[in-house]
Amino acid sequence: MNDAEADGGPGDLERAVEATLFAATEPMSAAAISAHLGGANVAEALAALGAHYAGRGVHLVERGQRWHFQTAPDLAHLLRREREEPRRLSRAATECLAIVAYHEPVSRAEIEAIRGVQTARGTLDVLMEAGWVRVAGRREVPGRPVIYATTPEFLSHFGLASRRDLPGIDELRAAGLLDPVEDALEAVMAGVGATALEAASPTDPLGEAPMNSGHGVAEAEENA
Repeated sequence: MNDAEADGGPGDLERAVEATLFAATEPMSAAAISAHLGGANVAEALAALGAHYAGRGVHLVERGQRWHFQTAPDLAHLLRREREEPRRLSRAATECLAIVAYHEPVSRAEIEAIRGVQTARGTLDVLMEAGWVRVAGRREVPGRPVIYATTPEFLSHFGLASRRDLPGIDELRAAGLLDPVEDALEAVMAGVGATALEAASPTDPLGEAPMNSGHGVAEAEENA
């Protein structure tokens, strides 16, 4: 018996079991603790430690024949911490969310028509799991496709009182968010305009303007 045991304190084995469990990365069985401590009989030490910690802020408990320390259940409210985990959306999910927000209620086919590409099945699922998009019913057209809309959680997360508070065209342009879109649109419109001009002013196969019909009549008269 050492001095600690003589004074009524924990013995060496009890302290060794306590240290082993404290440093363990996962719950340990009595057999695993015993093997770690050279085959010592740890049953009494575990019972003594359990009684010692019973009224404290940390308890030694046995769950599924494995032992570990845990905080006292009545103190759980003191240890609870809320933290905000940022959600990172893919570009496709961001585009789908914007389309739903500005065009709701909207179907998957309508989303794909606006984006110009097919929308993966999981993209809308991610938005619904985030709580920002919900199923709003079915559109009364052949096939009755599912339609989607935003949720109150979407408005709350982005600090919007209603969808009327979504940024407008001028605000998006001022923020530089529409510049790439506008450039692409101008390029497309310029191409459409050039095509229309070519259709209105056809040329011959050599690229030269067609002969004026009046001039042709004059030349024919001279040759006659």
